[in-house]
Amino acid sequence: MPHKTFMRQLLIILITGAMVTINSATAQQIDVSKVRAIEHQLDDVMELTDTSILKIRLREVEEACILHPTLINKVRMGIIYHETALNLSFFSKTTYKGYAEKSFKTLSEILASADTAKELLPFIASYRASALSLVAAETKKLTLLGEAFSLFKDAAEKYADLSYLPYFLRGSVAENLPWIFFSKRKFAKQDFQTIVLKYEKDTTYANWKIMSFTYWAWAKQHQSIKYRRQALKYLDMAIRLDPDYKAGRNKAEALKLKMMQ
Repeated sequence: MPHKTFMRQLLIILITGAMVTINSATAQQIDVSKVRAIEHQLDDVMELTDTSILKIRLREVEEACILHPTLINKVRMGIIYHETALNLSFFSKTTYKGYAEKSFKTLSEILASADTAKELLPFIASYRASALSLVAAETKKLTLLGEAFSLFKDAAEKYADLSYLPYFLRGSVAENLPWIFFSKRKFAKQDFQTIVLKYEKDTTYANWKIMSFTYWAWAKQHQSIKYRRQALKYLDMAIRLDPDYKAGRNKAEALKLKMMQ
């Protein structure tokens, strides 16, 4: 899709309110057990760090969606487009450009559909906000970054008790912003801390993969002497949760080594 055409459609979505906000009453009716079941169905396309596996999964998901265009397959496609944009588009001048736009468009269409099951909303809303932040980074449109954080706020208010995703994705975006975005960078500390606290109360809140990344991210945000002991403890937890180096272990080991020098 031509860049100008997409940006025009994107502005229409944002300006007309077709963002399709879901009221709090709807969110309260969502069955958390169904959310956990859906998370299991989506887990293999979320937080992919191995680019070789990501490229294979991208082909598989697109093919599956063509053969069986079910709602869950469309959500999987929106998420895998997000992962492609995050892990591949910024390292390629042409091949993977535009995947952030494709993710946002795909998830927006699903969100606007009357057939969308409410248990899918935590995933759609969270990844949609993150996809828009990636569009902002790729197009250098700072207004879109502001819109993305508005979508994150909406997702967190409605779905953060059901899923870690609003906090995790917002924190992940925030920690990578330049220092001039200090008003948004603060969410990195806040959101990862909140996930840790919620996990301590209920270990079903997030899986091992997310907690490995979260403990590493928390330590990254707390490298001062004041927090050194707690940070090292969390880095050890991040490492222990990821014996096969599929989540945050590599980064946790590198940060631990740096902090102990």
